[in-house]
Amino acid sequence: MPVSAAYKSFIQDLLADFGPVSIRRMFSGAGVYADGVMFAILADDTLYLKADEVSARDFAAEGKGPFTYRPKGRGPVALSYWEVPERLLDDPEELVTWARRAHAIALAAKAEKR
Repeated sequence: MPVSAAYKSFIQDLLADFGPVSIRRMFSGAGVYADGVMFAILADDTLYLKADEVSARDFAAEGKGPFTYRPKGRGPVALSYWEVPERLLDDPEELVTWARRAHAIALAAKAEKR
C-alpha cells in the first residue's frame, strides 16, 4: 500500500479548491484530513473517499468498490472509503464536490461518535 510523494503532491494540488488539507502517513498508506477528520485515504497511489450508504451507490454506479485489506489470518475487510473514479482525477472541480461530500460524511460520523 505505499504512496509515492509525487502522488501525495498530485492529490494536494487536485484538492486545492477544497481548502487546506493535510496528508499524514498511516501504515504504508496515508490519510487525508481537514477540520480534524480523515475524509480520504491514499493507498497504492489510489485515492479513496469516505462514503455512506447513499454515496456508496454513486461509486458503485461508476464501477468502483470500497478499500479492502486482509488482516493476518482473516478474510478481507472493507472500509467505508471508496475508490475515486479515474475521470475525477481529470476534473478537479467535480473531485472537490465529491471530496466535500466525503468530508461532510466524516464530520457527521465524528459527531455521531460523541
